[in-house]
Order: sequence, then C-alpha cells, then structure tokens
Amino acid sequence: MSKQARYCVIGAGAAGLAALKTLTDEGFAVDCFEKGEQVGGHWHHDYDALHLITPKSSSFFDGFPLPASYPMYPSRELIAAYMCSYAETFGLNRMITFRTAVERIEPLGERGRDGWRVTLSDGAVRDYTGVIVANGHLWDQNIPAVGKGYTGRSIHSGSYRNTSEIEGRVLVVGFGNSGCDLAVDAAQSRMDVTIAMRCGQVFQPKTFFGVPRGEVAALNALPPELANMATMSLINTVFGTHENYPGMPAPETYDLEKQPPVVNSLLLYWIQHGRIKVAPGLRAIDGKRVTFTDGTEGEFDTILWATGFKTTLPFLDTSLLEWRDGVPLRTAAMTLPTTLESLYFVGLTAPRGAQWPVYCTQSRLIARFMKQREQGTDDLAERFAGLQTADSRIDIVRRVWQQNLDETTRQLDAIAQQPAIAVETESDFVV
Repeated sequence: MSKQARYCVIGAGAAGLAALKTLTDEGFAVDCFEKGEQVGGHWHHDYDALHLITPKSSSFFDGFPLPASYPMYPSRELIAAYMCSYAETFGLNRMITFRTAVERIEPLGERGRDGWRVTLSDGAVRDYTGVIVANGHLWDQNIPAVGKGYTGRSIHSGSYRNTSEIEGRVLVVGFGNSGCDLAVDAAQSRMDVTIAMRCGQVFQPKTFFGVPRGEVAALNALPPELANMATMSLINTVFGTHENYPGMPAPETYDLEKQPPVVNSLLLYWIQHGRIKVAPGLRAIDGKRVTFTDGTEGEFDTILWATGFKTTLPFLDTSLLEWRDGVPLRTAAMTLPTTLESLYFVGLTAPRGAQWPVYCTQSRLIARFMKQREQGTDDLAERFAGLQTADSRIDIVRRVWQQNLDETTRQLDAIAQQPAIAVETESDFVV
C-alpha cells in the first residue's frame, strides 16, 4: 500500500462511521469531515417518538452489538448514544474534523483517475487518493409544490420533534413509516388528526408471535413467493383488510417485494378508535383549506409533510454522474458510480432490514476496491459499469442486493487474479 495514499470520508453518521472504522482497520489513512458537532447524524435530531423498526438483534455495527439493557426496538435517543459509544470505543473521533463541511470535490485527472481535490468550509484545500461519500440521503427535505399555497404551520418530518410544535387540526401528508409515526404521535396527544393516503398500503406488525418479523424461522425457510403468501396470511389474521379501517384504500399490490409494507400497528389502532381519519391525496391548497382528490375539503392548522427527501450531493458537479429518478446510477452493491474513479458510496441504498450491517459490508467491499487500485488495477468503476446493469434504487429487496454483492465479489476475485480479463455477468441487478 502506498505511504502517500490518503482517503476522505464525507459525513460521520452511521455510514461514515462504518467506513471510517473499516478502512482504518484495513490500514488506510483516512480523514473524516462532519458538518455537525457530533457523530450520529439524523439520530440526534429526528422526532422524539422515533424507534427502530428493525430489532436490536440485527441492528448494529459489526463486532459491536447494542447493549443488553436496550429494548427490542430502541428509541432514537438510545441509538444516538450507541453511535457515540461506538466512535469513542474505537477512537474514531480523533480522525473526524467536526463543524467542517466538504464544500466541493473535484476529480484529478480524467474522471478521478488521479484522485480528488477536496475544498473544506474553512477554506482548506486537500488532495486525496479517493473519496468515500457517506453524507446520507435523509436530510434534503422534499415538500411537493402543492404545499406552496398553505398558510398554516408547515413542518417536514425531518424538522419535526414533538407535538409541542403543532396545534389545532393536523393533516399528515405521506403514509410511509415516518408519516404513520407522526400521525400516531399527534393522535396520542388527543389532537384532531387526518392522514392523507393517495393510494393503499400493506401494514405489517413488528413481530409475529412476539418474534421480530425477520426472525420467524418458518417464514425464512420458504422461497420468496411462498414467504410473501404466508406473511400476507399472518398480516390478514392480525389486522384484517383495508375494509376494516374507514377511508383506507386498497393496496396497489400485495406483493411485498414490489411495495414494502409500512411497519406500524398503532396507526390502525387509532383509526379504529376514531382519533385518526383517512383522506385521499391532495389536489390543491388555498390558505388553510385543503382540497382532496375526491373533491372533499377541510381546514387544517398544521400540515406535517412526511414526503421524503431528495438525494443531494451538494459538493459534486452532478453532471459528472449518470442519474435516474433523481439518484446516481451505481454498480457493485451500490458502491461505485458508473462514470467516476476512486469515488465510492456508503449508505446510498437501503436494502430492506437492518442498515448498519449493510454499511459495514459496503465498507469492506470498498476497502477491496481501494487495495486493488493501489496494486495497479485502474478503471474499476468503468469495468463494473460494463459488467453489471447499473441501478438507481435506494429501497431494494435485501435478497436482490445480496445477490449483486455476491456477484460483485466473484467478479472482483477474478479481476484480482487476472486484471486484464473481464468477467461475464451471471445476472442483471433486477428484481
């Protein structure tokens, strides 16, 4: 390994910490830059009611389980404390420059073949052998254009903390996990709550028979199609169908691989208790008056926008990447861009299930790419762009992501043995 080689990690959230720990363990010299004051990213400022939807038995960094004292589904505060403990235990803080943002990264040589020039918010300019992008995809808030006409209190889920910030009649727009959490939070404070659902959704409990849903051995032993049927049977036994919940539309599909379920039991509970009402999608907003797609109207004092986030790389000229659906195209278990060398992504994907193991796995794979490059194998991003079908998805079935990871490992093994010979793909990265 070259003594001159040095790498930059952008961000000290969960993905950045996994990259920093893994790469330093592999002997790489790494600097990490974090614009905030501490590690942990959004876990320090997300809404107070947030808990993991994956169990503690699978939700941890490699070699550092969550404390035995933690409940099965820990709170936001406990997870933030866990990540601070991880950084302290392994001495990661000394490699992180806090309160310093990466303002710009520029490729050196053709497509980054000679490394990257990094400009920091304090004005410093440094050259690095490679850059690991771990700035996350849950921070650039997306509010639809229809919201511009609203004159009441408007809060995105990324800024919401608790019910002390909201008042009066509350409309929650968005019915994913965050939207349902926010609606339940307001309902449990005895507020008048409506949730807008433009289409139906399958709801799934966190546990079956008291066991985390991903750890039910009988389901895990089944092939995907049968596992889906069995899971839907259990869901219908526990919750019934959408017809049991006034105003709720039918799901567009019952194939859980095509549309991930919402992991929430309490929303359905409060709908049946009349604390949460269901409305269709939004057509227009004028002042505080909202018109829904079925022609009905209502006045709301607060709108909570659980409408997701945009994928943003503010430090990179976006024209250097290939994009689809607002997300960069990637290969190799979602770690390599298709057009740039010595640039790597950790955490710009969310295979269903616990995420920390994904970040650690991606970081180990990146370490292999970095070693291979330092040993003289050039243009790895270009090679894999030719070997695999590039993908832009963030949400992806875990099994499909794992298949691509296995394929990537096989191809990288072959490149390491004989770099000049390309390896044929066995399958496209599709489901």
